[in-house]
Amino acid sequence: MPFAQGGGSKIRPALVVQADRNNARLTNTIVAAITRNTARVREPTQFLIDVATPAGQQSGLLATSAITCENLFTVSQQFIRRNIGRLPPHVLQQVDLCLKTALASREGRLLPLTRSTPLPRSRGRP
Repeated sequence: MPFAQGGGSKIRPALVVQADRNNARLTNTIVAAITRNTARVREPTQFLIDVATPAGQQSGLLATSAITCENLFTVSQQFIRRNIGRLPPHVLQQVDLCLKTALASREGRLLPLTRSTPLPRSRGRP
């Protein structure tokens, strides 16, 4: 996963959130970052995966973690190393709700971006 600052990267777990149909026909995949930092899991855009539960054990994660649905990336499929686990359908439905909350844009702003332009950080200002 790339670092938020734009430089470098590190091998991290991620959840594929792109439609299966697109995974089969495109070379890029949309993923949600997964982090061990669970401090914000009460926010509606994050989902806790507790490795002590059956769903957490199926995930293949080594530690209780948060799926951060507000932290999405498009990655080339060549950088996806391997499948470490799966989430059951009832968990994926809850993750879908987190994604809908994260993507519920009301502003409709379009931003000019270049490869060298870091993404703007929103601090509640337009």
